[in-house]
Amino acid sequence: MDPSLKRIPPTYEVWALRFGTFPGRRRGENFIFHGGCDDDLMPLDYYAWLIRGVDTSVLVDTGATADVLTRRGRTPLSPLKDLLGRLGLRPGDIDHVVLTHLHWDHAGGVSLFPDAQLHLQARELEFASGHLMRHRVLSEPFEPEDIEAVQRAVTPAALHTGHVTVAEGIELHQLGGHTAGLQVVRVRSTAGWMVLASDALHFDENRTSGNPFPIVVSVADMLEGHRTCERLADHAGLIIAGHDPSIRVNYPAIAPDVFKLA
Repeated sequence: MDPSLKRIPPTYEVWALRFGTFPGRRRGENFIFHGGCDDDLMPLDYYAWLIRGVDTSVLVDTGATADVLTRRGRTPLSPLKDLLGRLGLRPGDIDHVVLTHLHWDHAGGVSLFPDAQLHLQARELEFASGHLMRHRVLSEPFEPEDIEAVQRAVTPAALHTGHVTVAEGIELHQLGGHTAGLQVVRVRSTAGWMVLASDALHFDENRTSGNPFPIVVSVADMLEGHRTCERLADHAGLIIAGHDPSIRVNYPAIAPDVFKLA
């Protein structure tokens, strides 16, 4: 074959969509092992992520409604629908919806995307709707209405076990740790292989310090998940933590609360 005719693999643009924030979060609440600065402020931001190629649009997580954010003591920002609109998209333009896990701030609003193909680890749905939810420490981060909406929307094609390819250059990898079936997204972005880590690490410091976020089902799986994210990304700068406000500093805002990652 003529080398000049060799097919070029697709690459994708990636955005972070910030729909909420928690400016009053204390540092000691973000790590299992506490230190001397536990009362310092270490805010959390709340994101969904958009992956867009020539003929594919993938939404990673569906956020939470303003009512749920307010009830849980967070500050709502723009609704996800409006954030997509700032990129010229409507909910019907989304081809795939990936749910990294089913906590309240990642799985609200699934019903906004009835035409999209849903992607979820089967282990996560089993965990979130199973007998372990009798333990409040495990059930508190879930919203029953979100789980019911996912159960209504899910099809056999939506449920995965382990590694799966959504489209060429977009992969899902089950890690567990934070929840039983948490998955991360590996995407061949315009900047290289990027990992949308979601809550595999809330802050990059969780990974670099080896000090995990304290909402966790398996500490061992979470720590090993940090190493897996490092292996999957081209370099550490392409690991995108799930709640880190540094995104607002490190990446350009192309519209209010819309940040271009690649």
